[in-house]
Amino acid sequence: MNQPVKRDTRKQTMPAEIDEKDQDVESRVQKAIADKTALVELLAGILATQEEIRYPSFKALLRISEEHPELLYPHWEYFAGLLESTKTYLKYQAIYLIASLTRVDAEHKFERLFESYFALLEDKSIIPAAHAARNAGKIARAKPGLQTRITDRLLRIDETEHEADRKDLLKSYVIEAFSEFFEVAEDQEMILAWVRKQVASASPKTRKQAKEFLTKWEPNGTPGGS
Repeated sequence: MNQPVKRDTRKQTMPAEIDEKDQDVESRVQKAIADKTALVELLAGILATQEEIRYPSFKALLRISEEHPELLYPHWEYFAGLLESTKTYLKYQAIYLIASLTRVDAEHKFERLFESYFALLEDKSIIPAAHAARNAGKIARAKPGLQTRITDRLLRIDETEHEADRKDLLKSYVIEAFSEFFEVAEDQEMILAWVRKQVASASPKTRKQAKEFLTKWEPNGTPGGS
């Protein structure tokens, strides 16, 4: 008798919980924009070991980095320092925040951080390596002068010391990066040639990404394989 009521209750509360989380992030964003103290609290929050503190703080900072990057740019060195952390979650957060801030990097700070950032492709954890590769596309779009260097580093993913299956998976994130800036890339033929090889990848995700990329960007509109 009561079971249908319980199911209905869950269906009604779940969207409300999701909406509440979104509202909480938006509230944090607005407070941080208006109040430097609130912004400092978010900056401290991403260091927290408790995910319930760290993750909302990161989501709010990420939103600010995308919509008001000039507010976070003065804290560039703080985020850059997190790339050197031994904690994967700190490196992950720094990767995304730095990538978003490159579009307002008038002082060319990323150029000085280039080697440290791309050293993450060698990280022993697949998470920083994968997300450094993925966000490289956003950086390449924001930094046209670095596109050739970025392309070269991504194309050399096979030279990393990861095991073969991890390299195959990492290549899917490399393809995502190329998708971000391919239309303005100077090395389109090199990128296309490399992506064509990934149609035969051992990774299903990479094969799928490669076929979708080639369908979109190949001159004849075909993926060149099945």
